[in-house]
Amino acid sequence: MSTPSVTAAPAATEPQPMPRRHATLAPLLASLLGFTVISIDVSAVNIALPDIRSSLHGGMAGLQWVVDGYTLMFAALMLSAGALADRAGARRAYVWGVALFTLASLACALAPGIGALIAARVAQGGAAAVVLPASLSLIRQAYDDPRRRARAIAMWTVGGSVAMAAGPVLGGVLTEVAGWRAVFLLNLPIGALIIALLTRTAPSPSRPAPLDLAGQATAVLALAGLAFAVIEGGHLGWTSAPVLGAAALAVVAGSAFHAAEKRHRAPMVPLAMLRQRQVGVSLAIGFALNAGFYGIIFMLGLYYQELRGMSGIGAGLMFVPLAAVITSTNLLSPPMAERFGRRWVIVIGQAVMVLAMFAVIPLDADTPLWLVLVLLVPTGMGGAFAVPALTALLMDAVPAERAGTASGLLNSLRQTGGAMSVALFGVLLASDAGGTGFSLTGMRESLLAVGLLLCATTALSAWLLPRDGR
Repeated sequence: MSTPSVTAAPAATEPQPMPRRHATLAPLLASLLGFTVISIDVSAVNIALPDIRSSLHGGMAGLQWVVDGYTLMFAALMLSAGALADRAGARRAYVWGVALFTLASLACALAPGIGALIAARVAQGGAAAVVLPASLSLIRQAYDDPRRRARAIAMWTVGGSVAMAAGPVLGGVLTEVAGWRAVFLLNLPIGALIIALLTRTAPSPSRPAPLDLAGQATAVLALAGLAFAVIEGGHLGWTSAPVLGAAALAVVAGSAFHAAEKRHRAPMVPLAMLRQRQVGVSLAIGFALNAGFYGIIFMLGLYYQELRGMSGIGAGLMFVPLAAVITSTNLLSPPMAERFGRRWVIVIGQAVMVLAMFAVIPLDADTPLWLVLVLLVPTGMGGAFAVPALTALLMDAVPAERAGTASGLLNSLRQTGGAMSVALFGVLLASDAGGTGFSLTGMRESLLAVGLLLCATTALSAWLLPRDGR
């Protein structure tokens, strides 16, 4: 649809805002849909895992890689994806990312075996890392007015949170009605719609943005080695040659990453930034919060189906209250931070999640389902309360020109926390599982470990974050 020309208006009147609203609708919808679909894919697959295991005959390690292959590549490439979006232009990078994500989703749906599915999930995660910063850049480009831009970013943020929370519900319904492959096929029409919307979006300017290829490569190797060591250590043995080799790779690649960042003229992770107390604590909190949330979502998807014998739809519907709590608490967090200060909102959010981790520990196969739902409420409430304030606090701690770098780093650490938590939960859930495929002892050990991690970051928040931070 063509927009009316401004020159058609009488000279004495102000230019009409309607054309601008039309011009911003397409990029906003495209950005919101992209962020929604990559967020859904993080959590929806958890409910499909039992069906994937039955269909493709993968063990617990294979299921962990189905989740972590996506999350780890998402986390690793997030570090330099913003620079790629700047070099190519946000719209072009977004088209590339969405196209690759859509093709990788098709490959997931057609995967003949667990290895092919894991490879396609890795490609999905890499594409998602490009989509996320490019989608936010599109919104920044489309909205010149700060107030309208703030509202658009708020819609974008809430959309992603709702999608993450609703993912298990959608995954359960699709798996039960059409099979696990439908979880990935859903992405195809959404990807086509996003690309169609991008044809109605103004081209994005590009600027020279140096790529830190050495840092990016060593980051991928370090995270992959660490994940392999944790996931396979529980299955192959902690002293087996592959596990020891992966651990050595993680150490060597991590050291090489540190050296590369020291030498690069424009490192993707400025080491001086990490030495700032407010930045370092914020990143640790983001890691711990996602470790708690991703771990418990992974655990519950298996708990409902493997231990309680629930259907995919039944398991998915058990996440509906959690999705509602996350959405409402996300909206409550900013005004509470404005009134009481970000520090206390972050501390209280983590403390609530600690209580949630410990409250879920006594669960067993006979716990009434209504009680399970009640115990899960603080799980969604704690993280949803803390994350908006945490993000704003981090943005205030860095110069404006480093905001993109800091945001990418926070998202990367959050995804890494989720990936490491899934690795830990998977190893412990498979230990002494008997015929159920689900170990209650392993569940309790996992929840205790993550709860103690959150205790530590809660204490760090109360002690080290600025007391007057708004």
